[in-house]
Amino acid sequence: MANRRRFLQTLGAAPAVASLTPAAAAAVTKRDYFKDLGVQPIINAAGTYTMFTASLMLPEVMEAINYASKQFVRITELHDAVGKRIAVLLGAEAAMVSAGAASALTLGTAAVLTGMDQKKVLQLPDITGMKSEVIVQKSHRVGYDHAIRNCGVKLVEVETREQLLAAINEKTAMMFFLNWANNDGQVKDQDFADIGKKHGIPTLTDCAADAPPLENLTKYVKMGFSMVVFSGGKGIRGPQSAGLLLGSKELIAAARLNGPPNGDTIGRGMKVNKEEMLGMMVAIETFLKKDHGAEWKEWEKRVSFIGDSVKGVESVKTEQYLPVIANHVPHLRITWDQKKVKLTYAEVGKKLREGQPSIEVVPGVKDSLSIGVWMLQPGEDKIVARRIREVLKSS
Repeated sequence: MANRRRFLQTLGAAPAVASLTPAAAAAVTKRDYFKDLGVQPIINAAGTYTMFTASLMLPEVMEAINYASKQFVRITELHDAVGKRIAVLLGAEAAMVSAGAASALTLGTAAVLTGMDQKKVLQLPDITGMKSEVIVQKSHRVGYDHAIRNCGVKLVEVETREQLLAAINEKTAMMFFLNWANNDGQVKDQDFADIGKKHGIPTLTDCAADAPPLENLTKYVKMGFSMVVFSGGKGIRGPQSAGLLLGSKELIAAARLNGPPNGDTIGRGMKVNKEEMLGMMVAIETFLKKDHGAEWKEWEKRVSFIGDSVKGVESVKTEQYLPVIANHVPHLRITWDQKKVKLTYAEVGKKLREGQPSIEVVPGVKDSLSIGVWMLQPGEDKIVARRIREVLKSS
């Protein structure tokens, strides 16, 4: 009885520990794991990039993960239950938790190729006797579409609506849409979904980094896409190694057949354990309930603070900007006359990275210094502002 009491007390303490700030949590944890390994923590002034470990999980998510870690369940039963719960929350016919957005792309593609045919499941990525082509707009090609090609299919590129219609034939297995490239392609999202539905071809849209805004979690299912993919560890702030695949009951069932715990499948290595399933479900529940307006105001406040702190530096200009689709949250753009501030944008980024504390800014931006404020922890905006000002004035 005493042992049971101590066990329950331990469970009761878990949420309190999980809700601590990172600094307070570090104080509770006796071992400094990153320091032991020689790994340097960073201030994330970039965003939910995988290279920077995306987002930090919410206290509620960690509470669910800690809960799940202390008990065994039948994984298929939990998979079913969590999928049903998420489907209800997001207005989808069916849903499943995947091992990130990329695995959802693979499993979704596998689903349309095999259906519930066990022989075809075992056969992938050999697609002999199956439909073999996936239509995609040329402007929607992206490095992540390797997850689709994993299934052995050929991507057929089109540019115009007429080319898309002409590309549809008896070999067409699926049509793929990259949501953040919606403004780049000639065939827009609703038209794309409608064409697929009219011709009886499943459509899959990749919305990995496209929440927030909140309405996106339900928008594309309502639009009529057969399957919708989201990353779990970005704006939703669930486990980084989890994702979502939403779709029809038939397609989700087929996707499940192609993945774990089933052996000898193309998705066998894409395991999702009980902790990630439960954590992903709770992340969605929490995301749906949070005050998104208040959060948005906080992000704008951080942008203003950092921008104001560097305006006194000669020739420096700042502006708030909003990425159109992916990472659709307030960012800060900083530019300067490089004849007066004798540093390139890349050099400033390097100095921030190599300084103390180490700060990462939005990668791959060549025409400015771009700051993503939404992954900053309380008080880190002040540190980022001070360091950027120091670096700019040092030239």
